[in-house]
Amino acid sequence: MAQRYVRVQSQEGKIYYGLLQLSFNVEVLDAPPWLDGQPSDLILEPDKYQILAPCSPSKIVAVAKNYADHAAEMGTAVPAEPLIFFKPPTSVIASEREIKYPQQSQRVDYEGELALVIGNRTCDCTPEEAQTKIWGYTIANDVTARDLQKKDAQWTRAKGFDTFCPLGPWIVRELNPGARLQTFLNEDSHPVQSAYIDQMVFSPDFLVSYISQVMTLLPGDVVLTGTPFGVGPLNVGDLVRVEIEGIGRLENSVINR
Repeated sequence: MAQRYVRVQSQEGKIYYGLLQLSFNVEVLDAPPWLDGQPSDLILEPDKYQILAPCSPSKIVAVAKNYADHAAEMGTAVPAEPLIFFKPPTSVIASEREIKYPQQSQRVDYEGELALVIGNRTCDCTPEEAQTKIWGYTIANDVTARDLQKKDAQWTRAKGFDTFCPLGPWIVRELNPGARLQTFLNEDSHPVQSAYIDQMVFSPDFLVSYISQVMTLLPGDVVLTGTPFGVGPLNVGDLVRVEIEGIGRLENSVINR
C-alpha cells in the first residue's frame, strides 16, 4: 500500500501532518511533507486525533469541462483551453464531515474529481517541469449549486459555499494514470460516475503548467482536475462517496445548513 499522508488535530487542539500507519496510528512529521517534514518521536493513536482535510491550501484552482462526456452532458463543447475558476479555502472540509445544503439553492450537485497537491512554488513552468511540482494526489468533491451557477452567469457563489469542497482523506505520492474514479450515492453499489482519469482532455501536467502561467501556485495549493459524466443532485440525508483507485474513498453526508 502507498504511504498515506494525513493532516490531523490532536485532542489538545494541535494540528499535525503525519504518516498514517496500517494500525491507524499517525507518525507525526515536524513540518508539512512537501516542506521536507521528517518523522518525529510523536505517535498519535487512533482515539487521540481527528482527521482533517489533508492540506490547508491558500487557494483551490478548479478546472471545468475537462472530460468530453461531461462537457456534452452540460450541453457545451470541450473548451479549446482549460477553463479555470476558484473555490475558496473556506469551502474545504474533511472526509466524514457534513456538506451543508444552502437555503439559497434548490439544486446542489456532486462532482467527484482527482485533486493535485502542489509541493513547490510554481510560476511559468512547462508541462515537463509541472510533474516535479505536483507533490501528490487526493480526492475532491466539487459540490455545486447548479441552479445558482446558471442564474448568476458566473460561478463564485455556486461553487463557493462553506463545505462545498470535501477533500481527502489523505494524500498519496504516486497514482496510476489509468486509475478509475467513481462516485456512489447512499448504499447503491452502482456508481453514478465512473471514468478513468486518463480520459481527461487536459492532463495534470498541462493543467499545472497552464495555471502557473496565470498565477503562482504555492506549496499546499490544490488543483481540481474536472469531473466526468454523471453529475447529479444531492438531497438532505444523502451520503456521497467518491473513490479513486490507489487513493481511497472520500465520504460525506448532506445536512441542512
